[in-house]
Amino acid sequence: MRYELKYGCNPNQKPASVSMEGDLPITILNGRAGYINLLDALNGWQLVSELKAATGLPAATSFKHVSPAGAAIGLPLTDTLKSMYFVEDGIELSPLACAYIRARGADRMSSFGDFIAVSDKVDVSLANILKREVSDGIIAPDYDEEALSILSAKKKGNYTVIKMDESYVPAPIERRTVYGITFEQGRNDSKIDGEWLKNIVTDDKEIPESAKLDLLIALITLKYTQSNSVCYAEGGQTIGVGAGQQSRIHCTRLAGNKADLWHLRSHPEVLALPFREDIARPDRDNAIDLYLNEDECGDVLDEGKWQNFFTTRPEPFTKEKKRDWLSKFNQTALASDAFFPFSDNIERACRSGVKYIAQPGGSVRDDAVIEACNEHGIVMAFTGLRLFHH
Repeated sequence: MRYELKYGCNPNQKPASVSMEGDLPITILNGRAGYINLLDALNGWQLVSELKAATGLPAATSFKHVSPAGAAIGLPLTDTLKSMYFVEDGIELSPLACAYIRARGADRMSSFGDFIAVSDKVDVSLANILKREVSDGIIAPDYDEEALSILSAKKKGNYTVIKMDESYVPAPIERRTVYGITFEQGRNDSKIDGEWLKNIVTDDKEIPESAKLDLLIALITLKYTQSNSVCYAEGGQTIGVGAGQQSRIHCTRLAGNKADLWHLRSHPEVLALPFREDIARPDRDNAIDLYLNEDECGDVLDEGKWQNFFTTRPEPFTKEKKRDWLSKFNQTALASDAFFPFSDNIERACRSGVKYIAQPGGSVRDDAVIEACNEHGIVMAFTGLRLFHH
């Protein structure tokens, strides 16, 4: 069976299609899927399926360019999270909706125009959330009739809605063609569960259940993140994903900077920013990012600029305020898709409140990395399995 795509990675790459012997396990219920859409959809579907299997809770992920911007499970939202994620207006929130709100809230700027994957049947609660967010499409095992109607109306009727056959089992061998040459490999079917966290190599060996959950979320997210990759997680969701970097420390810094911004978004002064009522959510996200990075890339508070976003000019968010607020967080989990070659990764992770780490181990400098964890009171487990994804 073959499905014709609009084009490949770029508009000039035609023709483009997906095909397999027998029936495809996907049904396009609305819109027309693109090449990157389907890469996001199929990677995202695997992620949420494994996340639900590992946790027993509904799962969601927000994908952009074949890596997750965020992933989460369907835990209830606190009042602070509702405010951070712009859902404090009393809208009904099902567990599945909470999972997606968390996944998108991990990095709302990166999730702009995302492709969504969810583990459960899409309900009206989630559809109403998606109705007001900028997104390209969604893949799910099924849809309520009303939810499908809501989603099919997005993007002037062009929103891509895909139904996934839950019973589909892929072949054990994967193939891809690059420059006319066919590659083959066995599927990465490693099952990530609590067993991965039992080999604790640091002096402190206590990992609470909540942190184990966060480490599993981070590890499963990395399994479908372009490598090199590092993921920070907290409270049932990712809060910073660093994907596709050539250096491990750059992954740790990138993901750590995202985790810091996520924490800073919960500051009372950020939650109370006096936005104009006519400012859309994406513009609020951009304004918050500029506000929190004013010293590096922003001029959002300049005279004549702040009126574009705010009713009154906010006070600058100083480095001192940032340091003071970030010092309050010390229970963050971190996972890496491959070993840490140097202890500088631990030093950077510690700055972002990391207390728990899961990584494969196997570096010639493992002793130095373990020593750095012990110095900072960090608990670290060696999983023994690498999670490169390309």
